[in-house]
Amino acid sequence: MAIKGSLKEASLPDVIQLLFLGRRTGCLALSDRQRLGSIFFEEGWITYATIVNRRDRLGDTLLRSGAITREQLDQALAMQQNAGGRRLGELLVSLGAISAADLKRVVRVQIEEAVYALFAWTSGSFSFEAGVRPEWESDLERISPESLMLEGARRVDEWSVIEKKVPSFDLIFGLDRAQLDSAKFSFTEAQRKILPLIDGMADTRAMIDRSGLSDFEAGQALYGLITAGLAHHVGTSVVEAPSRLHEAQIEEHRNLGVAFFRTEMLDEARREFRRVAELRPSEGTAPFYLGLIAARLKEWNDAAEHFRRALDRTGPRGAVLHNLAVALEHLGQLDQADAMYADASTRATGEPRVLLGWALLALKRDEPVVAWVRLQGARDLFGATVPPLWFFAATRALARNDQLEPALIVAREGVVRFPQHPVLRNDLLVLLEASGETESAEAIGRELVRDEPPFPQPYKNLGDLLYRSGRYDEAAKLYERAAVLDPDLGDDLFFKLGNLAFRRRETARARDWWERALVLNPGHQLARANLNQLPVSA
Repeated sequence: MAIKGSLKEASLPDVIQLLFLGRRTGCLALSDRQRLGSIFFEEGWITYATIVNRRDRLGDTLLRSGAITREQLDQALAMQQNAGGRRLGELLVSLGAISAADLKRVVRVQIEEAVYALFAWTSGSFSFEAGVRPEWESDLERISPESLMLEGARRVDEWSVIEKKVPSFDLIFGLDRAQLDSAKFSFTEAQRKILPLIDGMADTRAMIDRSGLSDFEAGQALYGLITAGLAHHVGTSVVEAPSRLHEAQIEEHRNLGVAFFRTEMLDEARREFRRVAELRPSEGTAPFYLGLIAARLKEWNDAAEHFRRALDRTGPRGAVLHNLAVALEHLGQLDQADAMYADASTRATGEPRVLLGWALLALKRDEPVVAWVRLQGARDLFGATVPPLWFFAATRALARNDQLEPALIVAREGVVRFPQHPVLRNDLLVLLEASGETESAEAIGRELVRDEPPFPQPYKNLGDLLYRSGRYDEAAKLYERAAVLDPDLGDDLFFKLGNLAFRRRETARARDWWERALVLNPGHQLARANLNQLPVSA
C-alpha cells in the first residue's frame, strides 16, 4: 500500500506513528518546494535521516565539535578519492582519528537533528517507498520514533519563540560588554560556547558552524543571551559575491535533483535539473539525469535527445553511451544502438551491464552466438554478483543456438540462485519439457501458477504440457487465464482454445477463438480451415 499525501493534511508525527505501528521498512521522502528530506525505517524504527543541502555533513560536524583536526579530515578526504566508495567515517576510524563508538554517537546526533528539523515542516508532501534502505552502510542504530517525537514537539514549540528574536541565520549580533562585566551571570554550556563568537562581525550561521552546536542549541543559547540584554542585533551579513552565489545555487539544484531522482520523485527531479541546465547551459550532469528521468518514464525520444546533449557536453563517457544505446534500442534503431554499445564497451571496460545489454541486443537481432560471447565476458566481470537477467539471456542464447543441454544447466543454476524468480522458473519449465523431463516440468509449472505470476507465459506453457498429454479441461483453464493477462499473446493460444471449445461442442465459442487467432496471424491456415468447416449457423 502506497503512503503519500500532504503535510497540511497529515502532520509528520502522525505519518511516523503510522509507519511505526505498521512496522514498515523503507524510506519516507518529504518535499517542500526546494527542500527534500528523507527518513529511513526498519520495522517501524528510525535508522537514518537526512536533509539535502543541510549543513550537517559528517566531516564538518566532527571538525566543528573538535573530535578531529583539519589535517585528519583532509587526509581522510584525500584517501576517499581512491578508496572505491568507502565512507568518510570508516576512513577516519581506520586512521585512528575517531573511535567507532564516537562515530556512531555523532551519526546518531545527526540523524536526530535531521528528524527534529523535519518536524518543523508544515507544508509540502510526503511519500513512503517500501523496501528502500539508506546508502549509509555502517551498523545503524534503531531509534525509537516515540522518543524523537516527544523531543521534536518540544523543539517545535520552543523554535516558535526563538524565531521572534532570531528570525534568520544571516543576522549579526554584538555583545554589551559593560553589562556583561557589571553583573554575574550563570551560563549554560551552549551559551559559554557562543559567547566568545559574538563579535559584531560574524553572522549567526558562522557562529553556529564554529561553535559545534546544533542549530537548535545555538538558537536557544542566543535567545537567552538576547533576552538577558547581553546580545543585540547590529546588522545583517553581506550577500555572497554573484559568482559564488551562482555556483552555490547550481550545486543546490543539482543535489536536490539527485535526491529526488533516487526517491523516484521524477517530476521534482526533472524540475531541478532543468533549472541546472538553465543556470549553466554547458552542464553535462543535467542532460544526463534528464535522460535517465525520461527513460524511467519510457519517453524514449526525449531520453535519446538528452543523452546526445550530454555527450556533446561531457564527451564520450561510458555511462552516457550505454544509456543512449538503451534508448535507441527501445526506439527500434538497432544498428545505431549496436554502435553505441560497442563504443561504451571500450570506454567502460569494467562495467558488466554494458556487455549484458549488448548481449540482449544481439538476441533481439537474432545473433545468439554473438550474444553468448558477450555474456561470457559479462559473467567474468560480475563475479559472484551475477543478476537474474544474465541467466535469462544466457538460457535464451544457448537454446536458440540449439545447445539444449548447456541451456538446461544454466537455467537450473539460475533457479538455484534465485528460487523465487518467476521468469527463470518458467524458462526452466520449457527446457525440462523439451528435454523429455515432463514430470519435473509439470511440477515447476504447477508451483509457478500457484504463486499467481502477473504475466501469461507460465499459464500458457503449463497449458501446452497438459494439452499435449490430453488433459484438456485443465489446459483450457490455464489458456483462458493467459488470455486474460495478455489478449495479444499469440495466435497459437487462441487456436488451441478454439480446438478445446470445439471438443466441448461449443461451436460459437470455437469460432470466436479461431477468429481471434486469425486477427493475430492472418496466415494461420489451420485456424482458417477449421472456420471454413464450421456450419454457417454456428
